[in-house]
Order: sequence, then C-alpha cells, then structure tokens
Amino acid sequence: MGNDYKKLTRSSNNKVLCGVCGGVGEYLGLDPTVVRLLFILFSFMGGGGILAYFIMAIIMPDE
Repeated sequence: MGNDYKKLTRSSNNKVLCGVCGGVGEYLGLDPTVVRLLFILFSFMGGGGILAYFIMAIIMPDE
C-alpha cells in the first residue's frame, strides 16, 4: 500500500527566493514561472500575494 499522496514542500530545483513557487508548481503540475506570475498578480491586487508567500515560506518544509 504505501504513501501515494503528494507532499507540498519547498523546491530545491526551482529555487529563486525561498523555493515556494517552485514547490507549489511541482505540487500542482504547473510551470513555476506561472506560479510566480500569479503571486505577483495577487500582490498588486491588495498585497495578498506577498503575505501568502511569506506565510508559505515559513510553514512549508524543505524537500
């Protein structure tokens, strides 16, 4: 049986700042650049992207 679930972790391969966008991209099967652009878009729409990024950088474990 084993563990067949995916674990959300920070990326070590697609690491630009903290590896959050790379980890989310790997988890969702998206290009990390798309995830980075979404975080930037949400940041310009009220600052939620910046807050979410830093919270995720703190709570997401490393690979």
